[in-house]
Amino acid sequence: MDNLPAFKDVAASERANLFVRKLRLCAVICDFSEGSGNDREKEIKRQTLLELVDYVNSAKQPFAEHIMPEVVSMVSANIFRPLPTRSRDAPFDPEEDEPILEAAWPHLHIVYEFFLRFVVSGSTEAKVARKYIDTTLITRFLELFDSEDPRERDYLKTILHRIYGKFMPHRAFIRKAISNVFYRFIYETERHNGVAELLEILGSIINGFALPLKVHLHSTVHGRLGNPVC
Repeated sequence: MDNLPAFKDVAASERANLFVRKLRLCAVICDFSEGSGNDREKEIKRQTLLELVDYVNSAKQPFAEHIMPEVVSMVSANIFRPLPTRSRDAPFDPEEDEPILEAAWPHLHIVYEFFLRFVVSGSTEAKVARKYIDTTLITRFLELFDSEDPRERDYLKTILHRIYGKFMPHRAFIRKAISNVFYRFIYETERHNGVAELLEILGSIINGFALPLKVHLHSTVHGRLGNPVC
Protein backbone atom coordinates (compact mmCIF):
# COMPACT_ATOMS: atom_id res chain seq x y z
CA MET A 1 0.00 0.00 0.00
CA ASP A 2 1.54 3.28 -1.14
CA ASN A 3 0.77 6.85 -0.17
CA LEU A 4 -1.18 8.87 -2.72
CA PRO A 5 -0.63 12.62 -3.27
CA ALA A 6 -2.53 15.04 -1.06
CA PHE A 7 -5.50 16.79 -2.66
CA LYS A 8 -3.78 20.16 -2.28
CA ASP A 9 -0.81 18.90 -4.30
CA VAL A 10 -2.76 18.17 -7.49
CA ALA A 11 -4.62 20.40 -9.93
CA ALA A 12 -8.29 21.02 -9.17
CA SER A 13 -9.23 19.16 -12.37
CA GLU A 14 -7.51 16.01 -11.05
CA ARG A 15 -9.03 15.94 -7.58
CA ALA A 16 -12.12 13.95 -8.49
CA ASN A 17 -9.94 11.21 -9.99
CA LEU A 18 -7.69 11.28 -6.93
CA PHE A 19 -10.78 10.99 -4.73
CA VAL A 20 -11.69 7.74 -6.50
CA ARG A 21 -8.13 6.41 -6.16
CA LYS A 22 -8.17 7.15 -2.44
CA LEU A 23 -11.56 5.43 -2.08
CA ARG A 24 -10.16 2.32 -3.75
CA LEU A 25 -7.10 2.36 -1.50
CA CYS A 26 -9.36 2.51 1.55
CA ALA A 27 -11.40 -0.46 0.33
CA VAL A 28 -8.37 -2.63 1.19
CA ILE A 29 -8.99 -4.22 4.58
CA CYS A 30 -6.21 -4.29 7.16
CA ASP A 31 -5.79 -7.09 9.66
CA PHE A 32 -6.13 -5.82 13.24
CA SER A 33 -5.78 -9.18 14.93
CA GLU A 34 -3.16 -9.35 17.65
CA GLY A 35 0.36 -9.55 16.27
CA SER A 36 -0.73 -8.84 12.70
CA GLY A 37 1.80 -6.02 12.19
CA ASN A 38 1.53 -3.96 8.99
CA ASP A 39 1.58 -0.74 11.01
CA ARG A 40 2.75 1.32 8.03
CA GLU A 41 -0.17 0.20 5.85
CA LYS A 42 -2.64 0.82 8.67
CA GLU A 43 -1.37 4.37 9.15
CA ILE A 44 -1.48 5.10 5.41
CA LYS A 45 -5.09 3.98 5.29
CA ARG A 46 -6.00 5.92 8.44
CA GLN A 47 -4.53 9.12 7.08
CA THR A 48 -6.20 8.57 3.70
CA LEU A 49 -9.58 8.07 5.36
CA LEU A 50 -9.14 11.36 7.21
CA GLU A 51 -8.32 13.06 3.91
CA LEU A 52 -11.54 11.66 2.43
CA VAL A 53 -13.55 13.09 5.32
CA ASP A 54 -11.96 16.51 4.78
CA TYR A 55 -12.61 16.32 1.03
CA VAL A 56 -16.30 15.62 1.52
CA ASN A 57 -16.62 18.33 4.17
CA SER A 58 -15.08 20.93 1.85
CA ALA A 59 -16.91 19.92 -1.35
CA LYS A 60 -18.57 22.83 -3.15
CA GLN A 61 -19.91 21.16 -6.30
CA PRO A 62 -22.29 18.17 -6.56
CA PHE A 63 -20.57 14.82 -6.58
CA ALA A 64 -20.61 13.20 -10.02
CA GLU A 65 -22.66 10.03 -10.32
CA HIS A 66 -19.68 7.88 -11.28
CA ILE A 67 -18.18 8.30 -7.80
CA MET A 68 -21.34 7.05 -6.02
CA PRO A 69 -20.65 3.33 -6.57
CA GLU A 70 -17.03 3.91 -5.53
CA VAL A 71 -18.19 5.44 -2.23
CA VAL A 72 -20.65 2.62 -1.57
CA SER A 73 -18.06 0.00 -2.51
CA MET A 74 -15.47 1.40 -0.07
CA VAL A 75 -17.94 1.78 2.78
CA SER A 76 -19.42 -1.68 2.17
CA ALA A 77 -15.99 -3.34 2.07
CA ASN A 78 -15.21 -1.96 5.52
CA ILE A 79 -18.46 -2.16 7.47
CA PHE A 80 -20.13 -5.31 6.15
CA ARG A 81 -18.39 -8.20 7.83
CA PRO A 82 -19.39 -11.08 10.13
CA LEU A 83 -20.11 -9.78 13.62
CA PRO A 84 -18.48 -11.65 16.53
CA THR A 85 -20.83 -14.28 17.89
CA ARG A 86 -21.24 -15.89 21.28
CA SER A 87 -22.45 -19.33 22.21
CA ARG A 88 -26.22 -19.73 22.32
CA ASP A 89 -25.74 -21.11 25.81
CA ALA A 90 -24.02 -17.92 26.96
CA PRO A 91 -25.63 -14.96 25.16
CA PHE A 92 -24.38 -11.43 25.70
CA ASP A 93 -25.85 -9.79 28.79
CA PRO A 94 -25.22 -6.02 28.66
CA GLU A 95 -25.75 -5.80 32.42
CA GLU A 96 -23.11 -8.43 33.23
CA ASP A 97 -20.75 -8.89 30.27
CA GLU A 98 -18.17 -6.65 28.65
CA PRO A 99 -19.09 -6.10 24.98
CA ILE A 100 -16.85 -7.41 22.22
CA LEU A 101 -15.27 -4.24 20.84
CA GLU A 102 -14.34 -4.00 17.17
CA ALA A 103 -10.57 -4.44 16.78
CA ALA A 104 -10.57 -2.46 13.51
CA TRP A 105 -12.22 0.57 15.14
CA PRO A 106 -9.21 2.87 14.38
CA HIS A 107 -10.28 2.57 10.72
CA LEU A 108 -13.94 1.70 11.07
CA HIS A 109 -14.94 4.79 13.00
CA ILE A 110 -13.44 7.03 10.29
CA VAL A 111 -15.29 5.05 7.61
CA TYR A 112 -18.54 5.68 9.49
CA GLU A 113 -17.67 9.36 9.91
CA PHE A 114 -16.95 9.59 6.18
CA PHE A 115 -20.25 7.92 5.29
CA LEU A 116 -22.16 10.21 7.65
CA ARG A 117 -20.53 13.30 6.13
CA PHE A 118 -21.21 12.02 2.63
CA VAL A 119 -24.91 11.40 3.37
CA VAL A 120 -25.49 14.83 4.92
CA SER A 121 -23.34 16.76 2.42
CA GLY A 122 -25.12 19.28 0.26
CA SER A 123 -22.94 18.02 -2.60
CA THR A 124 -24.61 14.58 -2.38
CA GLU A 125 -27.76 14.88 -4.46
CA ALA A 126 -30.48 12.62 -3.10
CA LYS A 127 -31.98 11.77 -6.51
CA VAL A 128 -28.63 10.44 -7.70
CA ALA A 129 -27.33 8.87 -4.50
CA ARG A 130 -30.50 6.93 -3.68
CA LYS A 131 -29.81 4.59 -6.61
CA TYR A 132 -26.68 3.44 -4.77
CA ILE A 133 -27.70 3.94 -1.15
CA ASP A 134 -30.59 1.59 -1.88
CA THR A 135 -32.84 -0.82 -0.01
CA THR A 136 -30.32 -3.65 -0.34
CA LEU A 137 -27.64 -1.57 1.37
CA ILE A 138 -30.13 -0.40 4.03
CA THR A 139 -31.12 -4.01 4.79
CA ARG A 140 -27.48 -4.99 5.32
CA PHE A 141 -26.93 -1.79 7.33
CA LEU A 142 -29.74 -2.73 9.71
CA GLU A 143 -28.13 -6.12 10.35
CA LEU A 144 -25.12 -4.31 11.85
CA PHE A 145 -27.28 -2.97 14.70
CA ASP A 146 -26.74 -6.34 16.39
CA SER A 147 -23.09 -5.36 17.00
CA GLU A 148 -22.07 -5.52 20.65
CA ASP A 149 -19.87 -2.45 20.23
CA PRO A 150 -21.89 0.56 21.49
CA ARG A 151 -19.65 2.95 19.52
CA GLU A 152 -20.66 1.27 16.29
CA ARG A 153 -24.37 1.22 17.14
CA ASP A 154 -24.24 4.95 17.89
CA TYR A 155 -22.85 5.69 14.43
CA LEU A 156 -25.36 3.33 12.82
CA LYS A 157 -28.22 5.10 14.59
CA THR A 158 -27.08 8.54 13.48
CA ILE A 159 -26.43 7.52 9.87
CA LEU A 160 -29.70 5.61 9.45
CA HIS A 161 -31.62 8.58 10.81
CA ARG A 162 -29.87 10.86 8.30
CA ILE A 163 -30.58 8.43 5.45
CA TYR A 164 -34.24 8.44 6.49
CA GLY A 165 -34.30 12.23 6.46
CA LYS A 166 -32.55 12.65 3.10
CA PHE A 167 -33.96 9.85 0.96
CA MET A 168 -37.74 10.22 1.10
CA PRO A 169 -38.53 7.30 -1.27
CA HIS A 170 -36.79 4.95 1.22
CA ARG A 171 -38.77 6.05 4.26
CA ALA A 172 -41.58 3.50 4.10
CA PHE A 173 -39.06 0.73 3.52
CA ILE A 174 -36.96 1.81 6.52
CA ARG A 175 -40.00 1.90 8.82
CA LYS A 176 -41.04 -1.56 7.68
CA ALA A 177 -37.52 -2.94 7.98
CA ILE A 178 -37.16 -1.63 11.54
CA SER A 179 -40.53 -3.10 12.50
CA ASN A 180 -39.39 -6.45 11.06
CA VAL A 181 -36.33 -6.38 13.33
CA PHE A 182 -38.61 -5.87 16.33
CA TYR A 183 -40.96 -8.56 15.10
CA ARG A 184 -38.12 -11.11 14.93
CA PHE A 185 -36.82 -9.93 18.30
CA ILE A 186 -40.17 -10.41 20.01
CA TYR A 187 -41.30 -13.66 18.41
CA GLU A 188 -38.10 -15.42 17.34
CA THR A 189 -34.67 -14.47 18.66
CA GLU A 190 -35.58 -12.75 21.98
CA ARG A 191 -32.21 -11.00 21.83
CA HIS A 192 -30.82 -8.11 19.78
CA ASN A 193 -28.13 -5.67 20.78
CA GLY A 194 -29.57 -2.72 18.85
CA VAL A 195 -33.13 -2.59 20.19
CA ALA A 196 -32.54 0.62 22.18
CA GLU A 197 -31.01 2.44 19.21
CA LEU A 198 -33.74 1.31 16.82
CA LEU A 199 -36.43 2.37 19.29
CA GLU A 200 -34.76 5.77 19.49
CA ILE A 201 -34.86 6.11 15.69
CA LEU A 202 -38.47 4.97 15.55
CA GLY A 203 -39.44 7.38 18.32
CA SER A 204 -37.86 10.25 16.43
CA ILE A 205 -39.69 9.21 13.25
CA ILE A 206 -43.01 9.04 15.09
CA ASN A 207 -42.45 12.49 16.59
CA GLY A 208 -42.10 13.83 13.04
CA PHE A 209 -45.42 12.48 11.83
CA ALA A 210 -48.24 14.89 11.17
CA LEU A 211 -51.43 14.07 13.08
CA PRO A 212 -53.63 12.20 12.60
CA LEU A 213 -51.42 9.25 11.62
CA LYS A 214 -52.24 7.58 8.36
CA VAL A 215 -53.81 4.15 8.78
CA HIS A 216 -50.76 2.19 7.55
CA LEU A 217 -48.42 4.14 9.85
CA HIS A 218 -50.67 3.55 12.84
CA SER A 219 -50.64 -0.14 12.02
CA THR A 220 -46.85 -0.22 11.80
CA VAL A 221 -46.33 1.57 15.09
CA HIS A 222 -48.99 -0.19 17.17
CA GLY A 223 -50.21 -3.27 15.38
CA ARG A 224 -46.89 -4.91 14.52
CA LEU A 225 -44.77 -3.77 17.44
CA GLY A 226 -47.39 -3.90 20.12
CA ASN A 227 -46.66 -3.63 23.83
CA PRO A 228 -44.00 -6.36 24.31
CA VAL A 229 -41.23 -4.03 23.13
CA CYS A 230 -41.90 -1.48 25.85
